[in-house]
Amino acid sequence: MDDFLNYKGYIGTVNFSANDNIFHGKIYGINDLITFEGSSVEELKNAFREAVDDYLKTCKELGKIPDKTFKGSFNVRISTDLHKKAAFIATKKKISLNDFVKKAISYAINHEKEIDEDTLIQSG
Repeated sequence: MDDFLNYKGYIGTVNFSANDNIFHGKIYGINDLITFEGSSVEELKNAFREAVDDYLKTCKELGKIPDKTFKGSFNVRISTDLHKKAAFIATKKKISLNDFVKKAISYAINHEKEIDEDTLIQSG
């Protein structure tokens, strides 16, 4: 089973509670907390679609922008050794460390299928 649902450009997480014997999730990428649940995969999918539709309707009624605002800046904590290596490469390439990080993130996004958890652990 995939860990995510997609509907109207929104992403929903998929989780299962063995204690409650229920599927549940939340809409990712919005400022508000919107959850949904179902006792089967089909119920979960329907609940997700209903949650998205209801969220969009409510936002429209309130005159609110529904999507989360991503500022384009965030803090990243890395080891001093990784920081040093990244700064050195950026200097060699005659670009800022910020531009180097942007290029590295862009590369990772464009090569998502090639990146697995082991690769990320080894480089971190």
